[in-house]
Amino acid sequence: MGALLYGPSQDSIPLDDRMLAHLQLVILGRLRRGESCGLTYTREDGGASTRETVWINPAIPMRFVYDSLDRGGPLNRAWVDALAATAATGDLHPVPEPDSVPATPALAGATKRTLRR
Repeated sequence: MGALLYGPSQDSIPLDDRMLAHLQLVILGRLRRGESCGLTYTREDGGASTRETVWINPAIPMRFVYDSLDRGGPLNRAWVDALAATAATGDLHPVPEPDSVPATPALAGATKRTLRR
């Protein structure tokens, strides 16, 4: 289980490593283009679930922290596209991973460059 550390206090948003890797690609792409958006997620705490939203903006510090080094294997282009589609509405939120689609060579190369920055 990885985490997105967000804001000056570095509040932790726990996320599965695989989900985090896909969200990172979408978030960094939006920030690179100067686009802000909300990130809505569900937090589980002692059997209770709450829905929370944070504002993703280039001026707000964030870190992507992974529990494992491989981030859950190759990225699924269909999942990146599905997440990006939610962000296009202004509210990025996790969606289930679609059936596995092999990563294209272009996506795999872009992912390596993006995740190293």
